[in-house]
Parts: sequence; C-alpha cells; structure tokens
Amino acid sequence: MSEPRKILVTSALPYANGSIHLGHMLEYIQTDMWVRFQKHRGNQCIYVCADDAHGSAIMLRAEKEGITPEQLIANVQAEHSADFAEFLVDFDNFHSTHSEENRELSSQIYLKLRDAGHIAQRSITQYFDPEKKMFLADRFIKGTCPKCGTPDQYGDNCEKCGATYAPTDLKDPKSAISGATPVLKDSQHFFFKLPDFQQMLQAWTRSGTLQDAVANKIAEWLDAGLQQWDISRDAPYFGFEIPGEPGKYFYVWLDAPIGYMASFKNLCARRPDLDFDAFWAKDSTAELYHFIGKDIVNFHALFWPAMLEGAGLRKPTGINVHGYLTVNGQKMSKSRGTFVKARTYLDHLSPEYLRYYYAAKLGRGVDDLDLNLEDFVQKVNSDLVGKVVNIASRCAGFIQKGNAGVLVAGNAAPELTDAFLAAAPSICDAYEARDFARAMREIMGLADRANAWIADKAPWSLNKQEGKHDEVQAICALGINLFRQLVIFLKPVLPLLAADAEAFLNVAPLTWNDHTTLLSNHQLNEFKPLMTRIDPVKVQAMTDASKEDLTASATDTGETAPAGNGELAKDPLSPEIEFDAFAAVDLRVALILKAEAVEGADKLLRLTLDIGDEQRNVFSGIKSAYPDPAKLEGRLTMMIANLKPRKMRFGISEGMVMAAGPGGEEIYLLSPDSGAKPGQRIK
Repeated sequence: MSEPRKILVTSALPYANGSIHLGHMLEYIQTDMWVRFQKHRGNQCIYVCADDAHGSAIMLRAEKEGITPEQLIANVQAEHSADFAEFLVDFDNFHSTHSEENRELSSQIYLKLRDAGHIAQRSITQYFDPEKKMFLADRFIKGTCPKCGTPDQYGDNCEKCGATYAPTDLKDPKSAISGATPVLKDSQHFFFKLPDFQQMLQAWTRSGTLQDAVANKIAEWLDAGLQQWDISRDAPYFGFEIPGEPGKYFYVWLDAPIGYMASFKNLCARRPDLDFDAFWAKDSTAELYHFIGKDIVNFHALFWPAMLEGAGLRKPTGINVHGYLTVNGQKMSKSRGTFVKARTYLDHLSPEYLRYYYAAKLGRGVDDLDLNLEDFVQKVNSDLVGKVVNIASRCAGFIQKGNAGVLVAGNAAPELTDAFLAAAPSICDAYEARDFARAMREIMGLADRANAWIADKAPWSLNKQEGKHDEVQAICALGINLFRQLVIFLKPVLPLLAADAEAFLNVAPLTWNDHTTLLSNHQLNEFKPLMTRIDPVKVQAMTDASKEDLTASATDTGETAPAGNGELAKDPLSPEIEFDAFAAVDLRVALILKAEAVEGADKLLRLTLDIGDEQRNVFSGIKSAYPDPAKLEGRLTMMIANLKPRKMRFGISEGMVMAAGPGGEEIYLLSPDSGAKPGQRIK
C-alpha cells in the first residue's frame, strides 16, 4: 500500500467586511468535501483559511460604526466561524491576515523580493481626498463617464457603456467617501516586477496546475505582456507597514495570499506533528492546492506564484477554479429574496441539503452553478430521502422485530455487492478529480440498483408467509450492508448523516476502505429517522426572510446588502439640475425593430429603433438583463432622441433608451402606456 499523501489545502479568504452568503459557501463546501475525502482515504490533509482583514474598506466601515478595525474584524471573524462550523466546513485552522505570523511572513517575503531586485520604486499621481486626508482607490472615486457622459460612475469603468479608463479621465470627479472634489497629488509607490517572471509563468501555467480554460485565460494576459504590480498604499490604511518605509503599507492583495502560510504557521505552533518548512520550502514534496473563484484568478495564477518563486519558496501543486452561483437561473437578487446569507439559510434548512445539492451540480470545470430552488427540493427529497435513507428505513424494522436487531451472516446477492465493490474506484477517481457531480450520479445509480433489488424481493410480502423468516432476514441484512456502503461513499458530502448512520449501525467512524467488507452477525442499534424531506414552505420562508433581512439592513445602515466579499455604499442622488435643462430633453416613444448582441462587447446590445419619421441605431448596456435580445423586437420603449451622437468602437450610437434597476440582470427597459405610437414625444 502506498504511503499517505501530505496535502495542504486552502480556500480563498473571505473579506472581513460582510456576512457569508450562499455564493461564498459554494467554495468552502466544495473544498471541505475534497478535504474530507482525502482524510477518509487515510491521507494527511490539512485545511487552513483566514479572514482577509486589511484594506481601506475595513478601515472606513470601522470608522462609520465607531469601533476600531480590530474590533470590527474580531466581530466578523466570530460570525464567519459560526457560519462555517454549522455548514460543517471543518477547517484545521481559521485565522486572520491581521496576525503576527502574517506580518512576519509578509515582511520576510517582501525583503527577499527587494534584495533579489524584484521591487521597483517610482512616483505616481493619484486622486487625494482633501477632507479625509487620504489617497483614493478607484472604487472610492465617482464621476461622469468620459466616454458616454453617464454620471455617477466608478473610477475604473462605466457600467452604462462598458468603457474602461483611468480615474483621472472622469469628468466632475467626487470622493465617494466624503463627497469632496479630489485633487491630484504625487506619491512614491513600490512595485513588484512581475515581468521578471514571464518565462516561469508561461511554463508553470501550462504544467497541469490549472484547468485548461483557466490556463487559456492566463495565456491572454501573458501574451499581452505583464506589467509591474503596485503593492503599496499610503497612510491612512489598515494593514502592515512596509519595512523601512514609514507611512507606506502593503496593498491588501500582497499580504492576503501570504495569509495561507500564516494560518498554517499558526497551526504548526499548536501541532508538533506539523513542520512548516516541509510544506513550504522550495524542495517540499507535499502537495499544495488552492480553491478559488474565477474572479481572482490573476492574483493566484500570476502574482502569487511569482512572489513565491522570487522569495525562494514552493509554488502550488494545483489551483482549482470554480464559477459563480446563480439562483433560479439568475444572479442572486435582493428583491427576489435569492441573495441568501448563510445564517438565513441555516435558520430554515439543514446544511446537508445544500452540501448534497452543490455536490450533485459541481463538475471539475469553471462553469457557473445554478441553485434552482424547485429542483433543489425535488433532488434532495428524491435522492437522499427516497433512495439512500429509504433503504435503511425499509429494512431496519424487520431486523429489529424479527431478529432482535442482529444482522445475519451471508450474502443474498453477490452480484450486487460485486457491483458496489467494482464501482468504488470510479467514484474515488471522481472525488479526486473534484468531479463531485459524477461521483453523486454513480452513487445514486447504486442506490437505484439496491432499491430495485429490495423491491423485487419484497421482504414485506415474504414476512407474511410461513417459513420465510430466514429469507427476509438475509434480504434485509444485505439491504443494511448496501446502505452502509452508500454512506461510506457519501461521507465526505454528508458527515452528519454518516455520524447518525454509524450510531445506528453500531460501528466506529467509517473509512473509505470499509467498503470492502460486510457486517456479519452484527448487533444494530435502534433505528431512528436519519433525514426528513425538505418542506417547500421552509424554502419560501428562507427567501421571504432574505427579503426582510436585506431591506432592514439597507434601512438601518444606509448600505445595500453585501455583494461578493464586501459592501457597496448606496448611490447618492445625482446633482440637481434646472428645469430648463430637463425640458430640453426630447423623450420619444420608440419601436424596437431589431435587437442583437454586439460581437466583442460583454454588455452591449445594438438596437434599431423606429421613432416615427426615421430609424435610429442605439447601443445600450442591457445585455445582462436580456440574454435573448430577439425577445425585445416589436416592443415599445422610450428614448432620448436629441442626445448628441457618440462614436463608439462598434459604431455610432444615436440616442439613449431609458431603463431602470440596480444593474446586472435587474435592468428594466421603460415602456410607455398602451396606445402610444412610435415617434410620439413624451411630455
């Protein structure tokens, strides 16, 4: 038998500025299932994580709440830890990037990079908030888009036309923090020379460490040529000061991945059996895996391995990238109640329902996963209750009443137990490859065979016949053994069900290798229901509570609900305008003659509009809300007809259609009342 593997696993660090939601949980549940599988197989597998606790956003939120950043991150860490624990995510250590271990390691790695010539310095010009006395990151600057003239856009891209630009290109810039007009100011910054590692990264990203789709995306950046990476921020900033550089701090993304190392080092101090260098030294033979979302690939597949290489440390064995979570086929929505916090889910439903559903949907690719709530109810009820648990509930009573709870010896269907045994290597390979969906399909296929065999033998009918006692006991004994096999295969996904099943089976905690044996002449404990069906009423209550939760949150705090790992400030009203300016807007009814996606544009649709005496060509950034643009054809909408035409990369846009909503899939074209005619002016 081969030696147990030594594996260190991490998930991306949740930002200590908001609650965990079901989108986050996709990653931590996926990682936990893989780690549990490795431990189930007898490998040494260590799972560490931490809260990402630095940055301007945390500093500003703490200030707003009237507490210190340290108090804020301690409060959030307690909340995060409780949510993870109740979702059965079993970290070996959950730490914080605001730790002495991380300070020391970040400084050491920076100094190694500096001494090796991989750090540059130069002065840059940035916007500075004269009221808050701080330099402004792009997300803290808002103004009018220099391309299309849309007001209230962030400092790096326009949500209306999709243009990207420098913050200094914005018209009428304002600080999103204080509302003050920012001023340009020079500052000395420090840069990591990422281009020094171009050749290494080209080889490493094609070495099997990444999924093919991810490697292809990284290749686009590599082919375009890497740029130096700004790793410093100016005071005031909540983070670690750069050694020897007063008033200069490490950018949060510099010390965040080092937080993986810091969490492990913190664990090593409490675990004499663990050696830090054995996992992180250049010559380490241990395996290192990161589980992350596709939105942070560049940090993990470019910056992070380059930093490790430059500091003389080992690089990851693999980076496992997953897609986003959608609910009912759409982005999680506050208004629909599908933006569900982990705690809100736990208030209504068992964590194992979601763990199983995610497992049943998760392949090894980077496709988005859809949590369809109707399918969720049906699948959990059908697979877990109707198939797996049903086997035990069908058979246990006959054994308890007919044989004092003792499983008889023997094997009533060798061909069936052989099939279960033969399926194990394939299920094992699927788990190893993180193809959980395939593993679940194969396990449920075995459950179907077991149920079909029991139904065919019908012990409930035999039990009514004279002289059939031994046959009934043999059938039910094998049924319980097949249930035990299924529990072994499902244990990484359903640890609570496994623990309850182990109590019923009267066995020690099951390991993967136990699937090769059968229980014989074995005393069972009393059978108790192992899992109940999902009541759709509880799912509805969860979505209703999410609406109430998020409405209350927005009212109480002046913020919208957490999106991703942070919180977005509520958009302020635009500056007031005079009536004459409004009266000058020529608002017309328009008939959409044709609507089509724009090749090469992520957000734009090209609309051909009839406004009575002429046709207009308009580009509109509403693609995310209308993925099938042809459905817009024949619909009436409203447009600003006297907007100055603007030249775009894809052609001339001759107006602007009117829409409302928070963005993404929640964009709604405005329509006139019935009876309106193309070309009519709206007054």
